[in-house]
Amino acid sequence: MEKENFIERFWKVKASGSTVRTEIIAGFTTFLTMAYIVFVNPAIISAPAGVDAAYFFGADAATVQSALFVATCLCACMGTLLMAFLARVPFAQAPGMGLNAFFAYTIMLGMGKTYAEALAIVLISGLLFILLTVTGLREAIVRGIPANIRIAISGGIGLFIAYSGLKNAGLLKFTLDPGSYLVTDPSAAVGQSTVVANASAIPSLVDFSSWTPETAGAALALLGLVIIGVLYARKCKGYIFIGIVVTAIIGIPFGVTTLPASIDFSRIGLQFQDWAQVSLLHLDFSSLIHEGSLVGTLFNILMVVVAFSLVDMFDTLGTIIGTAQQAGMLDEKGEFPALKRTLMADAFATTAGALMGSSTVTTFVESSTGISEGGRTGLTALVTAILFLAALVLSPVLGIIPAAATAPALIFVGVLMVGPIKSIDFTDITEAIPAFVTLLFMPLTFSIADGIAFGLITYVLLKALTGHYKEVRPVTAVLALLFIVRFLFMQ
Repeated sequence: MEKENFIERFWKVKASGSTVRTEIIAGFTTFLTMAYIVFVNPAIISAPAGVDAAYFFGADAATVQSALFVATCLCACMGTLLMAFLARVPFAQAPGMGLNAFFAYTIMLGMGKTYAEALAIVLISGLLFILLTVTGLREAIVRGIPANIRIAISGGIGLFIAYSGLKNAGLLKFTLDPGSYLVTDPSAAVGQSTVVANASAIPSLVDFSSWTPETAGAALALLGLVIIGVLYARKCKGYIFIGIVVTAIIGIPFGVTTLPASIDFSRIGLQFQDWAQVSLLHLDFSSLIHEGSLVGTLFNILMVVVAFSLVDMFDTLGTIIGTAQQAGMLDEKGEFPALKRTLMADAFATTAGALMGSSTVTTFVESSTGISEGGRTGLTALVTAILFLAALVLSPVLGIIPAAATAPALIFVGVLMVGPIKSIDFTDITEAIPAFVTLLFMPLTFSIADGIAFGLITYVLLKALTGHYKEVRPVTAVLALLFIVRFLFMQ
């Protein structure tokens, strides 16, 4: 009884229209849809180790992946705990997809920075986040996003995560553009001297004419989507979580869900040793400026920090605005009451994450699955955080749940989140085009931040060129200019 009283006093579960049971189910649901990050993030960030071990102090790729697995779990747990206790909201955090690729391929392989130098850049961007949040600038930025673009953000995120779900399910396959061709790369390693040039991936539906592991996974995902839809229509509590579990079980006869003969827990202690050796508190500020002109180097570092800041800020803002709007968590003014606390949790998570060895920690759009289950408070985030901590031990078990079982949850939530676009004012073309661009570019660029960026840029240009420049807030114009600078100087 005392525990229930504390939960109600601290998180106000009943006052939020939820129950402890609902919050727990929501926390499990969020975790299951984003648990992939504990495997994917180490694989992405450790990629430079396969090129040159010097990027990671001479550690081999296996050691680096082991260290990053621990870093990913701890950062996700820590970031989500901040959401639970500081912000008291049902959002989960982890090292961001896209941002981790930017960290590994642009900063490390592209710019030649070591892992320790890249972490130093992430820490700087985290401190910048904190400064922006303390001064209220991040809240001002939210208010600078026009109303129709805010609505489009929810729909854009819905398309974004649904598209992600289609990819994870294997329903979409990608082939190279017929106009692609091979060219010789003299800098490539022996046996890898050709690269594809002029390439673009063309999505198409998986071929169902023959039964293969790929078509089995795609068919299972479609079945899972139907199961979740039926459970939702019948108002079943925990419909997404139940749908994921049932789909995973059905995946056993499909040959998609594989039950291991045995589970090996023997490397858990060694993984923490690898983490302490490679990732914990390994930041290198002194070597950031070591080549080229001082002005040029500082400019490059500044642009990287700005790029990190803009992408993380708008990924987070987009997720909060879109998800809170869809879930009815906005106040009568259309604002999110816990916005400042949520942004501060995000800023602290990025800063602490850098110290623990991770690329930028950000709010995950998959939080929307738990919120769709009815999660409304930080208790949902607490459950998710505990599960990320448990993942350090249970990682061999987590691999049993196939992507084809969690993908339907993303697709279904995408359906729910597209709903608000009916409120967009399409009668004013200066409002309609920016909203449409925001809506369309998120899934096509696979980036929430890029969708918002192009929406803001087109909004400012259309308003200015049609004589409605007085409708543009100064902060909106500044944001559009910053994005233009980012696209011109930082790829």
